[in-house]
Amino acid sequence: MIFIETPTNPGLDIIDLEAAGRLAKKHNLIFCVDNCFATPIGQVPGRFGADLVIHSATKWLDGQGRVLGGIVLGSKQLIHDIYLFCRSTGPALSPFNAWVLSRSLETLEVRMERHAANAFYLAQQLENNKAISWLKYPFLESHPQYAVAKRQMENGGGLLCFELKGGLESGRKFIDNLKMISRTANLGDTRSIASHPASTTHGKLSEQERMEVNITPGLIRISAGLEHREDILSDILQAMEG
Repeated sequence: MIFIETPTNPGLDIIDLEAAGRLAKKHNLIFCVDNCFATPIGQVPGRFGADLVIHSATKWLDGQGRVLGGIVLGSKQLIHDIYLFCRSTGPALSPFNAWVLSRSLETLEVRMERHAANAFYLAQQLENNKAISWLKYPFLESHPQYAVAKRQMENGGGLLCFELKGGLESGRKFIDNLKMISRTANLGDTRSIASHPASTTHGKLSEQERMEVNITPGLIRISAGLEHREDILSDILQAMEG
């Protein structure tokens, strides 16, 4: 099996789905893509030969942080095998949570248009900010895999990340200074969310282990919500200056 995530978490690197699909076909491998960050609105891995596509429905698909869930999409045969495994081992949505997610899907496209537009605006406004060393957003021309992102994605998604100068302490200070933006380990909510992986989700790893997976000390990941873009930007700027 080839299993990839693109854009990646939390560094937003882009993996070439077309190249991965060709490789999987050449060697008769199952090609599985975690499409959580892009969502079906922003990217359709099946067009590039993906056999299985997975989503954390807790994120953008729900969009309001109300339920836990996951989705696996694929060919009838592969899904049948997964179904038999799940039936034997127990993972299943409750009927109510399934209903909540089905209702959320009705607004997914319009929500993702706003999330992506807000994230792109924030990236453009922050890219040259003196407080950061670098910034990544898939649809910025400065992104290392910009050409690949434009080829396989419909939009740049609702996430951006940047490295604060000053390292670990600057990252912690930034998170503490936020006023409007939520400080949680989640993403894909109607509310904007910020996380500092080095001191939270990946805080138990050694510095060497974090650097091996490109989680730098001052890395901040922003999930752009549905608020007015100027309100989100103002909170980020004041948190940098505070």
